[in-house]
Amino acid sequence: MSKRAVLEVIALDVEDAVAAQAGGADRLELVTDMAADGLTPATATVTAIRAAVDIPVRVMLRLADGFAAGAVERLAAAAGEMREAGAEEFVLGFLDADGQVDLAAVERVAAELEGCRWTFHRAIDHAADRDALRKQLADFPGLDTYLTAGSARGVDAGLPVLCAEAARRGEPGYGQQLLVGGGLRLEHVPGLRDAGVDAFHIGGAARPDGWSGPVSAEAVRRWRDVLGS
Repeated sequence: MSKRAVLEVIALDVEDAVAAQAGGADRLELVTDMAADGLTPATATVTAIRAAVDIPVRVMLRLADGFAAGAVERLAAAAGEMREAGAEEFVLGFLDADGQVDLAAVERVAAELEGCRWTFHRAIDHAADRDALRKQLADFPGLDTYLTAGSARGVDAGLPVLCAEAARRGEPGYGQQLLVGGGLRLEHVPGLRDAGVDAFHIGGAARPDGWSGPVSAEAVRRWRDVLGS
């Protein structure tokens, strides 16, 4: 029998976090401003959520829409502030103008994390060469997860890539966990599980009223039930 799959849910505030945990989420991705696809939240939100739930929380380090790092020293400072507020896990990922991984920016921000675990987010889906990116970051301290849809167009388009990458688990550059998200639907789950994917990320799927409404514990529970307890 395959092991229990990880279910990560996007949270914007304490209400979301409490509902996600009640529904069976294993981990939260904490962001603000989903109109920009998720930016770094306020430190007060980090502190409040850490006090409200006891599941892991990965905090976004991203200051503007897009995948350019922008003001790297501001990002590094934000990382330090998040850690002081109680954050222990993070999400980040930066590309340069040519679609290559911005190693200098990743190194600078990750240096502030001092080995904390972190996810390279969906910037990988916009990279010029995702295999090269993975190999460049293969042994990067703290990096244990890639959040990806397999394609910039979402999971529907990315399924072949996701299944192929799952089959390469353990190869150089493919040791990190594959966390699938980005247009993910329940109907995708059986095929992805059969391919060996064991981590799933949902945002809008946990919100019956869309991004204007809160996370629903019942919606999260439906995903938990499909993924297995």
